[in-house]
Amino acid sequence: MTPVFAAPCDNAIVLYVIDQASCETWLQTQPDQVAGWARANGFKGAIGQVLLVPASDGNGPAVALAGYGSAAQRARQRFTLAAAAEKLPEGIYTLASGGDGGNAIPETALEQECFGWLMTQYRFDRYKEAKAPGAALVAPEGVDAKAVESLVAAECLTRDLINTPAADMGPDQLQAAAEDLAREFGATAQVTLDQDLLEQNLPMIHAVGRAATARPRLIDLRWGDNGPKLTLVGKGVCFDTGGLNLKPGSSMGLMKKDMGGSATVLGLARMIMAAGLPVQLRVLIPAVENAVSGNAFRPGDVLTSRKGLTVEINNTDAEGRLVLADALTLADEDTPDLLISMATLTGAARVAVGPDLAPFYASADADAAAITGTSGPMADPVWRMPFHDPYETMIEPGIADLDNAPAGGFAGSITAALFLRRFAGNSRYMHFDIYGWTPSAAPARPKGGVGQGARAIFAALPEMLNL
Repeated sequence: MTPVFAAPCDNAIVLYVIDQASCETWLQTQPDQVAGWARANGFKGAIGQVLLVPASDGNGPAVALAGYGSAAQRARQRFTLAAAAEKLPEGIYTLASGGDGGNAIPETALEQECFGWLMTQYRFDRYKEAKAPGAALVAPEGVDAKAVESLVAAECLTRDLINTPAADMGPDQLQAAAEDLAREFGATAQVTLDQDLLEQNLPMIHAVGRAATARPRLIDLRWGDNGPKLTLVGKGVCFDTGGLNLKPGSSMGLMKKDMGGSATVLGLARMIMAAGLPVQLRVLIPAVENAVSGNAFRPGDVLTSRKGLTVEINNTDAEGRLVLADALTLADEDTPDLLISMATLTGAARVAVGPDLAPFYASADADAAAITGTSGPMADPVWRMPFHDPYETMIEPGIADLDNAPAGGFAGSITAALFLRRFAGNSRYMHFDIYGWTPSAAPARPKGGVGQGARAIFAALPEMLNL
């Protein structure tokens, strides 16, 4: 069930959110019952610290306190309120007004913190019962509850898709998820399957996926008849063995998440459609499994792309850029006003910025500035990387136009982005090289699949597309 705000009620517990630096000053303004109980229990406003103050008649709590830490501590983690929400006992809570210092959350961070609270209730329970925290929040005054709940629903969709093992989230099931989303919002979804990929001149998608039992396909979702054209392309490699360049077992364990780009663009599409943004939205997902079989594509093969560029295969484990290339070429032919690709593309990106930051590339400085500007308020950290033109020679081998896996190991994320840019044509283009996974639990982010970059993009779209 998607988390939502609680309905207002008379017995909601008032929750005071207290900054650590001003905790003692605030306590001095409170009734002896509250101040004395807080001091006796060592409440100092630290991040994640919670305390229920009992009513004088012993009939339930009078109020609840949640620590908000210091500014320096908050700078080191997101979703500060979620750290407390996860520890509060079951009940319905309403935030105190900030007039007396009892709500330390800045107005600009309130929706972000509410999003984090709701996401504490996310659990992936398809295969095992998992009880979520029972602390429910009434939407604070001034918060657009429906907008926050829409972001939560989109993030839950993305997480569920990534968390589902490949046996239950192959190309067939990814197609079904896209079709379900299309039905929900009155969009259309067309699928080009298997041999039709060759007839429709999508040869690299077919080449990568032809060795798997589940047939390769291109999913094409469209929504909206007016406004600027926005096209999202998401890598849908539902499992990546590495192909004939087989991954070691230690590298294969998380490969169910190699469709994280497609999961993220579907989540972003959900945000856009739920908000009714005036755009012509197109979502393209090349859905394949990179498997090992007698007809698998091989190291040393030269593939001809939809664009006509030839690609020398120096490593079959660099397959994501191949399926994206055909999809990007198709997207560019429709002359979108903005073209965005999202993919769990390179390990080099993780080496560069770790799992928590989503590196991105942008052909327009204004788009990069817009995304950077919304990243903080949306608690969706991103970092711009360069389309560094001097590295173009690294993706140009001797016998074909392009090399899918340049030797040397340098600048792997950049060379992959440069490879994709060759197929984006003249489109205004952005590429996100995401990880799609939280390796260890954090407030509002349990270990597992996670969306990256989508909320920042969504918040920046009005500026980028002049909506």
